[in-house]
Amino acid sequence: MRHSNVFAQSQMSVGQKLIHMHWFFILLLSLTAVIGFAMLYSAAGASFDPWASRQMVRFVLGLMGLMVLAVTDIRLWLRYSYGIYFVVLALLIAVEVAGFVGMGAQRWISFGIFNIQPSELMKIAVVLALARYFHGGSLEEIERPTYLVPPILLVIVPAVLIVRQPDLGTTLMILLASAGMFFAAGVRMWKFALVGAMGLAAAPVAWFYVLRDYQRSRILTFINPEDDTLGASYHIIQSKIALGSGGLFGKGFLQGTQGHLNFLPEKQTDFIFTMLAEEFGLTGGLILLALYTMLLVYGFSISISSRNHFGRLVGMGVTLTFFLYVFINIAMVMGLIPVVGVPLPLVSYGGTAMLTILLGFGLLMSVHIHRDLVIGRRDSGDDL
Repeated sequence: MRHSNVFAQSQMSVGQKLIHMHWFFILLLSLTAVIGFAMLYSAAGASFDPWASRQMVRFVLGLMGLMVLAVTDIRLWLRYSYGIYFVVLALLIAVEVAGFVGMGAQRWISFGIFNIQPSELMKIAVVLALARYFHGGSLEEIERPTYLVPPILLVIVPAVLIVRQPDLGTTLMILLASAGMFFAAGVRMWKFALVGAMGLAAAPVAWFYVLRDYQRSRILTFINPEDDTLGASYHIIQSKIALGSGGLFGKGFLQGTQGHLNFLPEKQTDFIFTMLAEEFGLTGGLILLALYTMLLVYGFSISISSRNHFGRLVGMGVTLTFFLYVFINIAMVMGLIPVVGVPLPLVSYGGTAMLTILLGFGLLMSVHIHRDLVIGRRDSGDDL
């Protein structure tokens, strides 16, 4: 039965796989991206340049990449998961050696006509590597503490490199998404409690020797935002003013004052949700949140429906990563958590972030298309 199932799946043509694509999910992605284009158009003062036009091109190219990943046999992703991880890890190391500084952080590598931020790609690479590792393990093996050492290293090594750039937001996303995958793989809760206790014990060391001055300032600002209204607290105070001034239906498209009078910082990236809420009010914000919620529901549904463990873990990891993008950005601009610089997915301006999200969803679509493909625990994709 297993071999006939594998044979049937492997005999699907590219056209048949495209037919089996979750097209309503793609529609939701496109509607969310259109909201992003509109807000970038508004942020530039009713102009497609310099942000909206570039974002449109990136979305189209990213959507093409999504299609390619979606129709690729999921066993290829199983086979090359570690290879992809180590290529991205090499790029992270290259950032340390030859990366250039932008906005006070060394996070990018220049390839001439374009720049790339490897830390964004690592979010997906870690998901693939952990899915590959846990795919081959039984529940009895996962019970052994020594079995968890390799996947912990797969997470910790890039996390250390990324926090040095410094990029605390991406580091937290990788750690939290990885924790979710450990849980999905069957790791017991007491082990999470143990790691959490160790993290709390190490917090004072991290405060004095890992965090930069501006990162400590952001945390202190979060605790007491009224302490430095013209300095460290300025961004979040202006964000709250814009959010509140939007009311129920907003001031109208292109009519936002905080954004267009340049009181709102980084309105095209980190604080674009604030700009949307100012122009379209609570109603506009809830519409965007509804789109995000549907994407998350379908993402988890696709993951659960996969008959192979690798597909379930990849789907869970990608969907959880997307959730963290949404949650951290919106909580940040509302002042619920410290400002950490995480973009709003498909809406904020940014090439590598857009590419990461769409390629991640390409893997999710591959999970959906190959959901009935049964892959043995000890299979490595080499039987393709």
